[in-house]
Amino acid sequence: MLFKIGELAQKANVSKRTIDYYTQLGLLHVETTSASNYRLYSEKALDDIRFIESCKKLHLNLQEIKERLELKRLDKKSYEKHETCLRLAELLETHMKQLEHEINELKPIFEQLSEDSQKKISNHINPQSKALMQSIVLLLQ
Repeated sequence: MLFKIGELAQKANVSKRTIDYYTQLGLLHVETTSASNYRLYSEKALDDIRFIESCKKLHLNLQEIKERLELKRLDKKSYEKHETCLRLAELLETHMKQLEHEINELKPIFEQLSEDSQKKISNHINPQSKALMQSIVLLLQ
């Protein structure tokens, strides 16, 4: 199934301008053009937009998102996959260092709170995030 830009924007819940921008950056690809010169996008483009939007929620920048999309699309040479995985692992390491820094800044503030306040804050953090933060704190000790 192919979508005109307006249809794709509506299905993906983004603006046409966003689709244009993603296309200009190479994050999305036009499948074909119609006889009346409309750009047509495939369902794969819809999946890519959803992937991009979920990456944005993780605060990844557009270059990082582009690299993840390339990895997702890659099914050619294992060497290329290896190189892309290596870049993504380095990116993850950078994010972990940033988180480590932020935890170091928050830890003394958190420790000054009452036990009741600490529990209230702790209840608002999902279990996966808690486990990640505890792992980072253990690595720091």
